[in-house]
Amino acid sequence: MQKTAEKKKQVSGIEVAKTIGNWIGGKEIAASSGATFDKRSPHDGSLLFSVARSTVADVNAAVDAAVKAQSAWAAMPAVQRGLVLHHVCNALEARQKELATIVASETGKSPKEAFGEAGGAIALGRFFAGEGQRLYGRTTTSGAPDKYAMTVRQPCGVAGLIIAANTPIANTAWKVFPALICGNSAVLKAAEDTPGTSWLFAKIAHEAGLPPGVLNVIQGYGTECGAPLVEDARIDVVSFTGSTKVGKWVGEACGKTLKKMSLELGGKNPLIVTDDADLDEAAKWVCLSAFSNAGQRCAAGSRIIVFDKVYDAFRDRLVVAAKALKVGPTDNDDFGPVINERQLNAMLAAIEQATKEGARLLIGGQRLTDSERAQGFYLAPTLLENVDAVADISRHELFGPIACLYRVRNYDEALALANDSPYGLTACIHTTSVDRGFDFAHKVRSGVAVINAGTFGSEPHMPFGGLGQSGNGSREPGTEALDVYSELKDIYIQVRPKKL
Repeated sequence: MQKTAEKKKQVSGIEVAKTIGNWIGGKEIAASSGATFDKRSPHDGSLLFSVARSTVADVNAAVDAAVKAQSAWAAMPAVQRGLVLHHVCNALEARQKELATIVASETGKSPKEAFGEAGGAIALGRFFAGEGQRLYGRTTTSGAPDKYAMTVRQPCGVAGLIIAANTPIANTAWKVFPALICGNSAVLKAAEDTPGTSWLFAKIAHEAGLPPGVLNVIQGYGTECGAPLVEDARIDVVSFTGSTKVGKWVGEACGKTLKKMSLELGGKNPLIVTDDADLDEAAKWVCLSAFSNAGQRCAAGSRIIVFDKVYDAFRDRLVVAAKALKVGPTDNDDFGPVINERQLNAMLAAIEQATKEGARLLIGGQRLTDSERAQGFYLAPTLLENVDAVADISRHELFGPIACLYRVRNYDEALALANDSPYGLTACIHTTSVDRGFDFAHKVRSGVAVINAGTFGSEPHMPFGGLGQSGNGSREPGTEALDVYSELKDIYIQVRPKKL
């Protein structure tokens, strides 16, 4: 291994390493081969920095460091681990603007949105730091005389963490903090499209006093370093956020050795607009659900199911609202570019295929090529109707600013269509009927159900996850994440009264 060069460059006024490296054993390290790849701005295609292109040799080194550090970290009382993580959160907060600048540069989202995302990550970190005081087991009764029973939480060991690029600082915090508070050490495989965010997170954490080797960060491509991380026999638990396709492979790889895993995968989330809904309010929430963060959210509302009685009126309102959206990287814009050109081209191909199959394009469907956005990866907000419920665009996540409208006759038909999906992550209904709202919340096949808002995810203290192709049943964050990163142990104590 070799240390990265100390050369620096300015990215949106923030000084970062010219080459983003790995963090292994508390040190910034280049890939052992010396190879790099380029990270380009989604806004204009310009080169942001080079990134270490890690391989199995680098993964081995990172896991070595994690194994070496884990026992001492686990031996530290959970309350003390929480104090260390509180210090990390304080340091992150002190540099929140810097974090947001890197997030905005790497993703193309606005500075305001990136700043809010960083704030959410810090809030989540504080929640899990506080859980160091509440790593509850339980005491209970035994069926045998003079016998006492209890459970305690213990760390799994070394956690392999793999994240997506859509909300990079939130995703980093989402996995790192619960893994560490439970006493695990971790190897985080950074998203290749947002390497600088995880790099800066690790840098701040180490400067705030996180012991070397407790958190290691590997940069590179999924096949070259993500897969070896999953397959490493020394990794005790894997947490993966990403596509269903890759998640299935992760599940198969972990299943071969019965390795513990958490899979948070895709979604094709329904939002129902009933005949008694506030149509203007519903149109506002559909735009937020479908287009915020350029639709790059597993919780994005991409299937808009509308009662026939209000379909035409709602569609017209929605088209007007979508046409008013501003697309760009500033705080005056509603959403920015998609993360890379490959994904943009895949979305354009999906839209073209849908229209060939009979879908009607209401708005968008094209790359934005004006002078300010021509070099970036911008897709206009896109709405389609007359889409077959079994068409490919109805059944597969696109991860972009694209939504389809479906016409239904009544509530039963709407609920059936909402549940007719291989996914089951989030769902929403707009209605003024308490009866419909509660019935929907209980009967919709999803991990999250929302009434009269958007298809959004969870808060730091709430569990998040889905059914079917959306995950394997685990939940992160919330206290339920502690079940992912810890093992329960039963302890029995037999006393002998005659010895008293």
